[in-house]
Amino acid sequence: MRNVLITGCSSGIGYCVAKGLRERGYQVFASARKPEDVEKLEREGFKTLQLDLADPESVQDAVYELMLRTNSELYAVFHNGGYGQAGALEDLSREALEKQFATNVFGWHQLTNMLMPLFRQRNEGRIIYNSSLLGYVALPYRGAYNASKYAIEGIADTLRLELVNTDIKVCLIEPGPIESRFRANALQALKEQVSIEQSPHRLSYEGTIRRLEKEGPAAPFTLPPEAVLAKVIHALESPNPKVRYPVTFPAHLFWALRRLLPGKWLDRVLLKISSDENQ
Repeated sequence: MRNVLITGCSSGIGYCVAKGLRERGYQVFASARKPEDVEKLEREGFKTLQLDLADPESVQDAVYELMLRTNSELYAVFHNGGYGQAGALEDLSREALEKQFATNVFGWHQLTNMLMPLFRQRNEGRIIYNSSLLGYVALPYRGAYNASKYAIEGIADTLRLELVNTDIKVCLIEPGPIESRFRANALQALKEQVSIEQSPHRLSYEGTIRRLEKEGPAAPFTLPPEAVLAKVIHALESPNPKVRYPVTFPAHLFWALRRLLPGKWLDRVLLKISSDENQ
């Protein structure tokens, strides 16, 4: 039975992947930041870890506990925990950007580095990063999240090259719109970090808030989290996993447009999409 660590399992993609892999026979260690979410997972029979990716000591404690409970045997980590900081870049303080990176980038990097000796001792493993289509194209009012995902793409691409002489595989999952609590968390972060009424973008924020408050899918081609689970399974089980796994039609479309269109043409497409979704 292979041990797999999954971060961000309180809901959405992380919860779905944890359930799906457990049903497939993996021994899943499901982590979450809030104690009440950890308790909920425990009630459902999961092996759990409390893990706050923004807190270096929490990451360290979780890894040490994982090592004790698995006899330092780990096959894979699925990096998923994180959130999206909404807001125009000029409205976001350095503190807000640091907070976004602490969870979405620095915590993932620390966790990977602490787990690397476990992978190296067996000379095998899978390091899977849940990125986003916003890791290769940008949309307005998502700058902090865009930047964090661009950073993860760079980290994963570099790590893959550095591990080329091992059997430790590095993969990127790149979802487009997926059903989750992501928008609700982004709305909370927007209200916490941005002085909306004082912003030159306040009229645009009206549309952003409507989109984030909308019930159900807020974008065309939204898929359930099971679409991500299918790609994670392939990344775990294929002897030759893909470097990138786009998920949803928009993810495939924008990967193609990024390569085919001149930069200014792509900007026009992205601005049109942003305008339409905030109507």
